[in-house]
Amino acid sequence: MTKSISATEAVRRFSELLNSIKYKGERYTILRGGKAAASIGPAEPSGRVRTLAELKDIMGQLPSLGDEAARFEKDLRELVRRQPRMPHRSRWE
Repeated sequence: MTKSISATEAVRRFSELLNSIKYKGERYTILRGGKAAASIGPAEPSGRVRTLAELKDIMGQLPSLGDEAARFEKDLRELVRRQPRMPHRSRWE
């Protein structure tokens, strides 16, 4: 659905307008003197919105690490082990 917005309001909210176009895929008709003067919308079609319910299927479609999985897990565990410990109390107390 295309939304209508006055040219004055479009100027005032231009950054917000661009964000709603880019991230929500919205389209706008810009009115001047109450008549359509221009249309503005996404440069590229927005990607399909996914739901959390689809996550399991998406994860199942990812390629397997195969023989590298064990080495990858070992590397991750080593990185976690090397992380500095957090203090029990805040320095600011």
